[in-house]
Amino acid sequence: MKVKDIMIEPVQVHKSDMISHAMELMDKHDTRRLLVVNGNDILGIITMRCIAGKLGTWKKSNLPASSIHVANATTNAFTKVLPDTGIEDAIALMDRTGGVLVVTDNSKLMGWVTPHEILKAARAVKGYAAEIMKQPISVSVNDRVSHARRLMLDNDIGRLPVTENGDLVGIITEKDVARAMMNFRTLVPDNQQDERIRNLIVGDIMTQNVKSVRTNTLVSEVISLLLKENIGGVPVLNLRDEMVGVISRRGIIKHLAKKS
Repeated sequence: MKVKDIMIEPVQVHKSDMISHAMELMDKHDTRRLLVVNGNDILGIITMRCIAGKLGTWKKSNLPASSIHVANATTNAFTKVLPDTGIEDAIALMDRTGGVLVVTDNSKLMGWVTPHEILKAARAVKGYAAEIMKQPISVSVNDRVSHARRLMLDNDIGRLPVTENGDLVGIITEKDVARAMMNFRTLVPDNQQDERIRNLIVGDIMTQNVKSVRTNTLVSEVISLLLKENIGGVPVLNLRDEMVGVISRRGIIKHLAKKS
């Protein structure tokens, strides 16, 4: 199998568009990243994590998302590959670079491959959740959203389980943070933002009723859940309902890269 067999057409956004428009496109197409272009030139990728990082930088600017250009939150986390690149090579490259694969032929954009497409092509992977989960980094209900955002950026992760008295009660994602920061900048006057942001806590924006898996859940079932719910990762619970790990799409790709 080659990347041309699994690639999809990326949703594009122009570098001069506003971040608010980029988020509208992400919501409309149920995606967490867009291809940033300038005419026929591929400039980079904008992700929910990029937006959460940009909108949370209070000391630099308190402008609303409708006044910040996409170009200001664009990352170069992509690698160009040819249509005939093999899937195993694609997995290794995606694991090594941490980005997405943009498929081009003679400089013409053909499509792209994200972790979602890799997982769809690799549902038959063997093993159990306990074998590939990572140590969880979590926050509490009363932690500040600014603290959660900083943890995501510093650890390059897209979600944090939320605990209360040792129990898993929710999850906060980069999308939650980006949306909260956008709304905050739009609704709160500039001279009140620094003070008010300190009062915004995780419990205000987290998602409840968290999807989770068990340590003995098959990796193939974890993949099916991530694809069905279109989520980037899930907490892992043991048989005593204690959270003992997390599994992300990128974690599964790393596992696949080691197997190939």
